[in-house]
Amino acid sequence: MEQAASTATAQQKTLNSQDNAKRQEAVAGLAFTAPAFLILLVFLILPLFVAFYFSLTDWNGRTPLTNDDAYSIVGIENYETLLINGRRVDDFYNALKNTIYYVIGVVPLQTALALVLAVIVNQRWLKGRGFFRTAFYFPSITSSIVVSMIFLFLFSNTGPVNGLLGAIFPNYERVSWLSDNNGLFHNILGIVGINEGNVGGWAQSEVFRIELWDWISGPSVAMFTIMLLAVWTTIGTMMVIYLAALQNIPSSVYEAAQVDGATGLQTFRKITLPLLRPTTFFVVTIGLIGTFQVFDQIYMLRNDQTRRTTMTAAYLVYDTAFNLGDPRMGLAAASAITLFVIIFFATVLQRRFVGGDQADN
Repeated sequence: MEQAASTATAQQKTLNSQDNAKRQEAVAGLAFTAPAFLILLVFLILPLFVAFYFSLTDWNGRTPLTNDDAYSIVGIENYETLLINGRRVDDFYNALKNTIYYVIGVVPLQTALALVLAVIVNQRWLKGRGFFRTAFYFPSITSSIVVSMIFLFLFSNTGPVNGLLGAIFPNYERVSWLSDNNGLFHNILGIVGINEGNVGGWAQSEVFRIELWDWISGPSVAMFTIMLLAVWTTIGTMMVIYLAALQNIPSSVYEAAQVDGATGLQTFRKITLPLLRPTTFFVVTIGLIGTFQVFDQIYMLRNDQTRRTTMTAAYLVYDTAFNLGDPRMGLAAASAITLFVIIFFATVLQRRFVGGDQADN
């Protein structure tokens, strides 16, 4: 009996010791994560709730909140104005259309180019790999304002891009790229003789023909130029992420594939791409969020002439909040919350299609 009691006491002491160790680990974990959580709470979570609150008000953003008549609660009126039956409906859906063009054009291209560049600079036979890695990454650490100014010069009417195209194509007419509202797809269709007059010629309704033509316009030339800028400035960061993932793939996997007689293309398709799936999910996710939130390049490169074709959802939030003639902070907050919901569901959808789990072997 005494031996059984001593055994039970020893077991109890062991359990208590394990509980204490787990408790200490939990406390240490909370202590290490508390600063990061505090920063997220102050600068992300609380502002999100504050923005949602003000999206239910008619605050103009100028009247001090200490005033009794600074604002009043209007419920979902701002959301109705934005999405259903207000004067901002056309502006919001136009900005959303431009943003979707931007996302579809930038995210796949920057992801593909980043992967290709990462594979190239990861090759051992490539001389000067360090130089190329730095050169490709350099635009990502350069001020977006400076890069935007460079693009203003490159794509101006008398800039090098027009000069180069004029030298290659003698009949080329110079275009001020960042002031051109013509749809990119419209220009391409015009080359083969399709225009607003003959598109949808079978349709009886003139209104339908015009809507169809507008629907297939694609991004404007000005927006396309901004998309090129975005791709050029982001592929460096994505390349570094892919490069780190490529260097974490065990060399034994490639050696086994080589022994089995797999070609380089088969190795890339059957081994490299599946093993990079979690990285691709991460790259696509941050690319998706970044493109939905694009602001600085739009702010620098848009002008009054291209206001409608380069207006994005994030810039619409700024324009609504700080419009000198009619600032409406409540409506801007509703726009921001709506954009947050769109980004959230877009991320969930791409999670289903791209997936972030390691591929099964």
